[in-house]
Amino acid sequence: MPLRTKLTEKLGIRHPILLAPMGTASGGTLAKAVTEGGGLGIIGFGYGNQERINQEFRAAGNARVGCGFITWSLARQPHLLARALDHKPAAVMLSFGDARPFAAAIKDAGAALISQVQTVAQAMEAVDIGSDIVVAQGTEAGGHGATRSTLALVPAVVDAVRERNDKIVVVAAGGIADGRGLAAALMLGAQGALLGTRFLASDEALTSAAAKAKLVAARGDDTMRTRVFDIVRNLDWPAVYTGRALQNAFSRQWHGRETELEKSLPTEAPRYARAAEANDLDTSVVFAGECVDLIRNVKPAAAIVASIVHEAETALRSNLPLAR
Repeated sequence: MPLRTKLTEKLGIRHPILLAPMGTASGGTLAKAVTEGGGLGIIGFGYGNQERINQEFRAAGNARVGCGFITWSLARQPHLLARALDHKPAAVMLSFGDARPFAAAIKDAGAALISQVQTVAQAMEAVDIGSDIVVAQGTEAGGHGATRSTLALVPAVVDAVRERNDKIVVVAAGGIADGRGLAAALMLGAQGALLGTRFLASDEALTSAAAKAKLVAARGDDTMRTRVFDIVRNLDWPAVYTGRALQNAFSRQWHGRETELEKSLPTEAPRYARAAEANDLDTSVVFAGECVDLIRNVKPAAAIVASIVHEAETALRSNLPLAR
């Protein structure tokens, strides 16, 4: 039973799987591998860097890929969108901020506009600005997110979007790492899934070997949502958006003591920067979702896509959970 959905039709892809545009991991090589595996790879540009935009699109070669930005950061560097659009991405994903100023340029360039949301109200705003795809992200996700869980948020967004405009595609994100998660997303009414954490532990991810090993060894209980890694990096994220990461010595020392950390930045910020440069994972952040329990190995991204699709097809065909 091939998984043909409105998402595969909208983007012209074989499988309803999108790569999350993780700024520190989703480079051109990984995006290319996901696309060649049948999904759509999306390069993550995070806080924006003109040189990196050119570099990662070159790494993707001739593969049909998209790209993604943190919207509130893009608002400070709007020229970066024009640079990315010069590379003719298949889609542009915007997350965490007002996408309205950028929507027309993206659509005029012929790219699909993907808006990631964390509430039903944000989903309605995404519909109103002409988004082609709305990603409903639950708090189980790695990296930045808000407060609603995937299981409840996704069907609420599906219903609200369908009532407003049934041509817009809804995709689920947050805590999805295998075929059971994709099958569940489809059963909730989504037309596909956007995955981040599972692709962190892929051969092509920019993630360090040490971080990949830590992800494979970790369990969901080892993750936490916190602001401390943003504070120490001097990133002024809106307070509603915390980041889910693997707990380490730094988070255990400072989580719950954010005010003290802010006062200690003259010493802690340089210490953290040195640790990040040295890939000291006891101090520097490894963003990861609750689904790390389901990651048991590091393998090529295309193999990850194939495995997820096969498991989802099996689960949906049997209408029963996969035996493990």
